[in-house]
Amino acid sequence: MRAIDLTNVTWRKSSYSNPDGGNCVEVAPNLPALVPVRDSKNPTHGTLLFGAGAWSEFVGSVKGQ
Repeated sequence: MRAIDLTNVTWRKSSYSNPDGGNCVEVAPNLPALVPVRDSKNPTHGTLLFGAGAWSEFVGSVKGQ
């Protein structure tokens, strides 16, 4: 599997994250086929990559609850 360069992506913090450093998730929704997700408190500790379709289904399911 080839490495994906995420150095120039624009990260967006979840609106549900609190300013005190609680549960903070960031996504980079500006890639065409992938949605990288990371912990904003530990951004260098790894990134999860989701297919755009899978991420869309996940967000739709969460919003529907």
